Amino acid sequence: MWEQQQVLVTGAGGFIGSHLTEALVKAGAKVRVFIRYNSRDGRGNLEDLEPRLLNQLEIIAGDLRDADVIDRTVKGCDAVFHLGALVGIPYSYKNPREVVETNIMGTFNVLTAARDNGVERVVHTSTSEVYGSAIYVPIDESHPLQGQSPYSASKIGADKLAESFYASYDLPVVTVRPFNCYGPRQSARAVIPTLITQALACQEIRLGNTETQRDFTFVTDTAEGFIKAALSPAGFGKVLNIGSGREISIGQLAQIIINTVQSTAQIVVDETRVRPSRSEVSRLLADNRLAKETIGWAPDVSLEEGIKKTVAWIASHMNRFQIGKYQI
Repeated sequence: MWEQQQVLVTGAGGFIGSHLTEALVKAGAKVRVFIRYNSRDGRGNLEDLEPRLLNQLEIIAGDLRDADVIDRTVKGCDAVFHLGALVGIPYSYKNPREVVETNIMGTFNVLTAARDNGVERVVHTSTSEVYGSAIYVPIDESHPLQGQSPYSASKIGADKLAESFYASYDLPVVTVRPFNCYGPRQSARAVIPTLITQALACQEIRLGNTETQRDFTFVTDTAEGFIKAALSPAGFGKVLNIGSGREISIGQLAQIIINTVQSTAQIVVDETRVRPSRSEVSRLLADNRLAKETIGWAPDVSLEEGIKKTVAWIASHMNRFQIGKYQI
């Protein structure tokens, strides 16, 4: 299917984006990637790809807020995977304007360019954070959207733009809504790398709220969800949850990681890591039936297996992490 298809991945230097890019190159696609410009010519997590794969990429650097560069980047593409965004919730507390401009106007620019250039398939990336604290579980795609942080509010706005471009311009767009994704290459901004690095190197594991519950999905399963969404026209105009359908508290997760690395570290609640009470999302659990029915997606990697794979990767890349530092 992907042989000789010209594909664009925005946010390809990020965690999920690098895994999706890798999978697309291996599938035979001609992959163009859009990454945020920096003066060091850094390519983010794409640096972890094998040289033979990295050398096949067409790399364009810029800013999602620049409509002209986005239009030039989208031109000639058969499919667009839009993952580019500013994703940190704590970061959005400190810099809400930048998050809103990047995530909303950046998405507007990508959708407009896709419409104007006749792109055949657009996969837009949402987040389970748009649901806020669960009103009911498991959470299906009809669950109310609640903007409990500037980040989640910006993603709600971006999701609604994608919905509007399908309704107004018949743009063939599907919105993929990943629940908490984890795996190799993820930064310590996320909870699982934070837990693993501390369990490997410290006598204390410092956490915020240990009672919050999340639905974790291994990154290769998430990337497969993106690919299947692009291949199925039945998904156009729809939102699809990509989650495991299993929930676990952060405290329980920490204990699994402690056991996996055979650590004696103790869990300590760090008040500086606790989010504002009305902003904290207490529970996320995916109802993934629509993705199964519409695009034939289901998770393959169990949490325990995924944790082992992630521990192995982090243990061999500890020099990349500032152990114990709270990263936003």
